[in-house]
Amino acid sequence: MNVIVIGGGPAGMIAGISAAQKGNKVTIIEKMNSCGKKLLITGKGRCNITNSANINEFIENTTHNGKFLYGAFNNFDNRNIVKLLEEQGVKTKTERGGRIFPVSDKSQDVLNALINILKKLNVKILTNTTVKKIIEKQNVVTGVELNNGILKADKVILATGGKSYPITGSTGDGYKISKELGHTIIDIKPSLVPLVSNDSICKRLQGLSLKNISIQLKNENKLIYKDFGEMLFTHFGVSGPVILSASAYLVKYNNIEELFNKRQIKLEIDLKPALTEEKLNTRIIRDFEQEKNKEYKNGLNKLLPQKLIPVIIDKTQINPYKKINEITKEERQRLVKEIKNLKIDITATRPIEEAIITSGGINIKEINPKTMESKIIKGLYFAGEIIDVDCLTGGYNLQVAWSTRIHCRAKSIIKEIENGRI
Repeated sequence: MNVIVIGGGPAGMIAGISAAQKGNKVTIIEKMNSCGKKLLITGKGRCNITNSANINEFIENTTHNGKFLYGAFNNFDNRNIVKLLEEQGVKTKTERGGRIFPVSDKSQDVLNALINILKKLNVKILTNTTVKKIIEKQNVVTGVELNNGILKADKVILATGGKSYPITGSTGDGYKISKELGHTIIDIKPSLVPLVSNDSICKRLQGLSLKNISIQLKNENKLIYKDFGEMLFTHFGVSGPVILSASAYLVKYNNIEELFNKRQIKLEIDLKPALTEEKLNTRIIRDFEQEKNKEYKNGLNKLLPQKLIPVIIDKTQINPYKKINEITKEERQRLVKEIKNLKIDITATRPIEEAIITSGGINIKEINPKTMESKIIKGLYFAGEIIDVDCLTGGYNLQVAWSTRIHCRAKSIIKEIENGRI
């Protein structure tokens, strides 16, 4: 059979490998001048291939429609993609949080491995080629219309990605093509994206990275998300691992735009999560005893990063020139409160062009989870970010790309590897 894969990203390439392994004649159509543009920038150019987590942890780290992926993850999991790449000479290593990278720290090595397999399987790759629409007759796929002609097909796999990082080719083309065929597109939003704040604190702290802090994102007193780890202050607001993860939940929150406009979304930062308020107070008393003859503005160096001290001083409303030994118990308690709960207004997310992934996409109710085939158009399949599923950072999203090509029975790939044919 003729199988056409639209999109040459990770989902498209692995889908092409699967289809070719089943004996199909496969063509990958990529509108950019080469495949894997977005793959090259994943993991800051190191390629966070997958995660060492078990299947249940993958589902837990899928922030939306995780159960839909249960069959996909089971059919082609993290061990399968690692084995596939290592058989091609790409050795891997596991880092903090279970993140799996190539030992070389080069995403190019992962891309080269996939391209080499495609070449061995005689998969044809058409670059600089745009798909205008998928052709169907009586709800059955018959081919695709290109910018330069028509190709017949028995099956079409749509793996065009989302709308984030459009410079890599992810410009949402697949949504338009799917909608024309009768599919429903769940609202497209940025996910794993920095957050915007108009609070002057952020500009004052621009460039400051905080480690081992905890955050809570709230709608007034309702908890939306909490996490522990690292964050970064920027000229526009906040970023860093815990912030990106928080955004995945925030963009799906009811009436979020209205809440942004009303300034009801608050970020609360605990700068010393390892200490209770009582223990922090004891620590401050001890520090103050050693610094008792200094001015308040010079007495916090052991407790806080230098750049953060003026902000905390302003927040506590204590005279910066006041002697440490003159600070009252009530003032010290204000200091404890600010360190344990530094509040910042969140007013928006950064645009989707700056998001790591796209939230939303093809409605999963219209896709068979066992095969990834459309329930509307026979012979049409979906793979990767175009589907309405998204995960947290840590290699989970790339595993979605690897796993959602199960219509070609992932076990066949492993069998071929074991038989030494690849």
